[in-house]
Amino acid sequence: MKAAIRYYTQSGNTKKLADAIADELGIEAESIDRPLEEDVDVLFLCNSVYWAGVDGKVKKFLKAPGAKIGRLVNVSTAALIESTYGQMKKLAADAGLPLSEREFHCKGSFKALHRGKPGVEELHAVRRFAHEIVG
Repeated sequence: MKAAIRYYTQSGNTKKLADAIADELGIEAESIDRPLEEDVDVLFLCNSVYWAGVDGKVKKFLKAPGAKIGRLVNVSTAALIESTYGQMKKLAADAGLPLSEREFHCKGSFKALHRGKPGVEELHAVRRFAHEIVG
């Protein structure tokens, strides 16, 4: 199964998740600034909530990912809301991309909120999640 990881982060929280997935799967996590160069069975799209929404750069990537995506898997962090899944579901549908019903979400630190998150526990959990997704 061919997998790829793309992430968008402003604080570094989401990159921690992307790097943990990459380490687990033995592939490289790359910024959404780099389009996919080949078709993938699974794309882990690691993103965050900024001002109650998915960042415009993530939306732009979904419109032109660079190659075919068999299944999009949402991985997100946020300080206040539960996840980006609801927003991602609409964005994926608009882009014609199949979104997995499974997602990974955890708290991310923002100023004094959730300091140190994602931490060791969340990084272990996202590794297990990625392993389960790719088999």
